[in-house]
Amino acid sequence: MSTRGDGTRAVRAGLPEPQQYEPTLPGPVFAAHYHLSGEPTGPYTYGRDGNPTWTRLEEAIGELEAPGEDVQTTVFASGMAAISAVLLSQARSGDAVVLPDDGYQALPLLREQLEAYGVEVRTAPTGGDAQLTVLEGAKLLWLETPSNPGLDVCDVRRLVEAAHAGGTLVAVDNTLATPLGQRPLELGADFSVASDTKGMTGHGDLLLGHVTCRDPELTAGVRRWRKIAGAIPGPMEAWLAHRSLATLELRIERQCANALALAQVLDKHQAVSGLRYPGLPTDPSYANAVRQMRRFGSVVSFVLADRGTAERFLAGLRLVEDATSFGGVRSTAERRGRWGGDAVPEGFIRFSVGAENAADLVADVEQALAGAVAGS
Repeated sequence: MSTRGDGTRAVRAGLPEPQQYEPTLPGPVFAAHYHLSGEPTGPYTYGRDGNPTWTRLEEAIGELEAPGEDVQTTVFASGMAAISAVLLSQARSGDAVVLPDDGYQALPLLREQLEAYGVEVRTAPTGGDAQLTVLEGAKLLWLETPSNPGLDVCDVRRLVEAAHAGGTLVAVDNTLATPLGQRPLELGADFSVASDTKGMTGHGDLLLGHVTCRDPELTAGVRRWRKIAGAIPGPMEAWLAHRSLATLELRIERQCANALALAQVLDKHQAVSGLRYPGLPTDPSYANAVRQMRRFGSVVSFVLADRGTAERFLAGLRLVEDATSFGGVRSTAERRGRWGGDAVPEGFIRFSVGAENAADLVADVEQALAGAVAGS
């Protein structure tokens, strides 16, 4: 199985053995309880503990995260539920955890909760592997690479080696890359975590997250947290996610190619500064990215002169929706500073590149930039 291509794995992942007259991908199982006589020793006893639709999706994601290996995936109702499950199942009062200070904007909320539970939280930037400077004695190191929204990339192997030498577990938020762009478990991480709301499902129509581990004990802790918190996905969402995985390679290939084409154009535009895309050879993170990434993602970030220019640019786009989130087949962009949680300039744009024709998308961006600059 591990020698098969990404497209083959994506199309076949998690499918049950063929049965005469049965669908290739069985429909969602809607059940709060199951027939259960005697001792509750079977795989499905109650709807908060397990569901056959989750199981198929978990198997599918595991095949993508670590082809041919024995791993366990746990799916959640959202990416934040998955992130919380790792941090809150591992950290105890008196422990220390290390987070990036330039990661997803909801991480500070988790930091507050961890500190309220008596956990010491240390932070450092993703770039330059700066989290190494605050690593000593930590229980868990949390990496987000590429970081959101700044798109810095750290050297996962280097950080994992240093962390494991000191007995520290490592979790990698792989949302931006997806398993087709980067496989954290192959790089030595203990947890690979993602918001599947984004590129994994790619249509902007559901919330989902997952955690994948090699160690059954770590998986048990994550699943116990899911059971206690009840952070479970609905069967319909899980089924839609599984269905969406079949087009994962097709989507990611097109989106990454479009992102590079757009980045190359923006790199030459005089109205643009601070351009970041890990797949661009001039990007500060390119050297790290090419060592550990197979594809460089669908997100490009850049800075326009000020808030007004950024807002005129967004208003002038015709093929791009002004919306948050990323990874979808339809391009979206936003002035990230409007949320107030990221340390970015007022004119900072996070651009999620979709699956449109590259020439059409580039032309739309160019005309919107021209209009934004002319209106200044």
